[in-house]
Amino acid sequence: MVRGVFGLNIIGVEGFMKIIVCLKQVLDTAAEIQIEKGRVVSPGSSRIINPYDEFAVEEAIRIKEKKPDCEIIILSLGPEEFKDSIKKALAMGADRAIHLLDPKFDNLDSYSIAMVLARAVENIPHDLILCGRQAVDVDRAQTGPVLATFLNIPFVTVVTGVEFSDDFQHATVTRQVEGGIETRDLSLPLLLTCQKGLNEPRLPSLKGIMAAKKKEVQTLSAKDLGFEDGAVEFSINRILEVNLSLPPTRKKGIILNGCDDDIGVQLARILREEEKII
Repeated sequence: MVRGVFGLNIIGVEGFMKIIVCLKQVLDTAAEIQIEKGRVVSPGSSRIINPYDEFAVEEAIRIKEKKPDCEIIILSLGPEEFKDSIKKALAMGADRAIHLLDPKFDNLDSYSIAMVLARAVENIPHDLILCGRQAVDVDRAQTGPVLATFLNIPFVTVVTGVEFSDDFQHATVTRQVEGGIETRDLSLPLLLTCQKGLNEPRLPSLKGIMAAKKKEVQTLSAKDLGFEDGAVEFSINRILEVNLSLPPTRKKGIILNGCDDDIGVQLARILREEEKII
């Protein structure tokens, strides 16, 4: 038996495990960006799977390698171009994908994104949900925990290791904490947010890329999820970017010459008169 949203128990195939991986596409972190009219642009730069989400995809695949009777479902909320990253996750080894695509989902805050994801999960039997620790473009680290709260299942953040019992009904989870690590033993279903160090994501093989072309990508709109016009007021939970700007260009370093006393005087003057620090 596996569990659906809001505590609903759904009967599944005995011993069959379902893993949902939440995935976001972001601008390549190595890309050079520009700001135009208050928006980030990067002409010619590629979009990639959010690196922390890539750890989640890889971990799901490794679990399936240990437990072949397992299905990996990619769940992604975003515009049409997100399909490129969805296809890559399928090429890595995921089985199928659900793409939540609707203009109503644009610029939602973490709470509303989690609400929409939870609605999508409602009719998907699941034992484990894997998310990235955070998205590298906005760095809020909120969607995973809020999603688990909507689903009424336990969650563990910044996970760096996970081991399952022989029957895959329990998990020993290692997470990063300040100054060390913490270990917790939990029963499934649960949600984990994945941290760097959990694994090393693989590159899709040629065989995987070819197989991905035949794998199902189901597209669902707000209406498909039951968000009828006026049923949910998305407009009150949107992120409004007032202004964006690049950090100021760094000044060249200054070399101070002289004896220690002279250098001290020069440094104090620079900090007080030029940098306005003291």
